[in-house]
Amino acid sequence: MLRLLFYFCGVNIHQKYILRSIELGKKGLGTTAPNPMVGCVIVHDGKIIGEGFTSPYGGPHAEVNAINSVKDKSLLAKATLYVTLEPCSHYGKTPPCADLIIKHNIREVVIGIKDPHDKVAGKGIKKLEAADCKVIVGVLEAECQEHLKRFLTFQEKKRPYIILKWAETEDGFIAPDPNLRKSTPEPFWITNPYSKQLVHQWRSQEQAILVGTNTVLEDNPKLNTRDWAGKNPIRVVLDKDLKIGSHFHVMDQSVKTLVLTQIKDSSKYVIGVDYEVIDFSQSVAAQVCDVLYKHSITSVLIEGGSRTLQTFIDEDLWDEARIYEAEKFFEKGIPAPRFTGKLQSEQSILSDTLSIYTHD
Repeated sequence: MLRLLFYFCGVNIHQKYILRSIELGKKGLGTTAPNPMVGCVIVHDGKIIGEGFTSPYGGPHAEVNAINSVKDKSLLAKATLYVTLEPCSHYGKTPPCADLIIKHNIREVVIGIKDPHDKVAGKGIKKLEAADCKVIVGVLEAECQEHLKRFLTFQEKKRPYIILKWAETEDGFIAPDPNLRKSTPEPFWITNPYSKQLVHQWRSQEQAILVGTNTVLEDNPKLNTRDWAGKNPIRVVLDKDLKIGSHFHVMDQSVKTLVLTQIKDSSKYVIGVDYEVIDFSQSVAAQVCDVLYKHSITSVLIEGGSRTLQTFIDEDLWDEARIYEAEKFFEKGIPAPRFTGKLQSEQSILSDTLSIYTHD
């Protein structure tokens, strides 16, 4: 009867437990990178007997945590394991999950999507099948791809998942006229405190945050998650001519910081800050992606300013745009970036409107 009910509702039993695995996987957002945030459910006789999700980077994977949560291990031999991503088959910071599944004699494994990582890429599935395990692949594939979009973009496109974020006024400006700014660098807030807090939550969810030179010189931002409990992102700063002095917040070494510059003279570098040299006369966004890929950064939140954001838009290197519009008017100032994308959602946060777009 239960199986018929789920088919009637458009969701079968396998889909039900993969959906639950996705929900579990979300608990790892912001902590597992560069590993994917995988979720896992173990079912015996129609009941969930174990659940798990990927631990912070370096810790056990979802399958390990799920298996360890099962009180009566004797049930595993008659259980089905559901997981959003193909179990790994290689030794990394932890042993292969496929080996652990085989060790516990789990006879059926249902997988959302294959792992495109070159060290896995179907090898985990083959290892399970070679051990006489029944493997089903491709359950809620689209939903799993959306959930694992950061990891998949990194593996398949060899670059981080790129999120553009900015706030603009009703008359289309991202910042006021520079002549109206105070002489002391400090952030100029367009949005309300609730929108600001949400941005800090976003920062805790992504592996890195990126800004340009002018944003640092004009706003002196900290680029951390002080308004939200969570991990601080790696700070990435474009500073072509090393105009940003050691007294700015981004150079305080409280958070890992990576500066991209054209200056090769390391004597001009701030101790405790990482530097990479790129050619600013060439495609900057593409080079940024190459550097971030080199540093195993799977996602980046680009907070501007307008010139930096437009650079990624013009080079067609972005995946998602989160745009606030506030009930303010500047009449003149720095125009917001120009782009085209597919509107996915729109919501009000008091007087602010948040629109989220994906790349066409």
